[in-house]
Amino acid sequence: MSLVEIRDVSRRFHKGGETITPLDSVSVNIESGEFVSLMGASGTGKSTLLNLLAGIDQPDEGSIVVGGREITKLSRGELARWRSEHVGYIFQDHNLVPVLTAWENVELPLLLLKMNRGERRRRVDVALQAVDLGDRVDHFPRQLSGGQEQRVGIARAIVAHPTLVVADEPTGDLDSETSTQILELLCRLNRELGVTLMMVTHDLEAAAIAGRQMRLDRGKLLLLDETDRRDDGQVRAGESGSVEAGGPGGADS
Repeated sequence: MSLVEIRDVSRRFHKGGETITPLDSVSVNIESGEFVSLMGASGTGKSTLLNLLAGIDQPDEGSIVVGGREITKLSRGELARWRSEHVGYIFQDHNLVPVLTAWENVELPLLLLKMNRGERRRRVDVALQAVDLGDRVDHFPRQLSGGQEQRVGIARAIVAHPTLVVADEPTGDLDSETSTQILELLCRLNRELGVTLMMVTHDLEAAAIAGRQMRLDRGKLLLLDETDRRDDGQVRAGESGSVEAGGPGGADS
């Protein structure tokens, strides 16, 4: 069984008299330890899919199973508890609490779990070391660079040892050099710690670091391959390689 199984998921939003369908019968598998990137134009439903996967939102149709548990059948309270134990979220704008130190920001998710102070301290220290911020633990967000703030955000996302980490444009607000450093860090965490990652990005080069690249186009989830790349490095619109339920990774072979 795959770690994540998304089956025939649709999500619709109503705006005035118009119905918008960013996700239309989407199906895909994600394996444990896999790094998947997701591309698509603005408004194509990338963040919508990420929020469904993280249990922040619920689909209108279909099912999502993570680690053998169908989260689409959970109540709002059950979803909140499940999220705190199984999902790490990396935000584009870091979302750090300005009055807390780096160490205290990373500790926050653990306060929702049944965990003693000693274990919390050990996990926070390990997470900050993993993102190379062991010398910045007492710094407040205003005392950190943008890249360092994002490293704190990544440490916060992995500190609870989640089943799945989702990243929404994690390099969107960073310069080119810092973006490369953050992407290399995500790759290292995936490779060395086995962190399962789904990353949303507009950047084709960023997407390429993942083991599998997909894109959303008109509500459908498609595989991204060389035929999707134009000479200017942008992504073509079209219908190449629909991602459906099947073998490992969710694509029919």
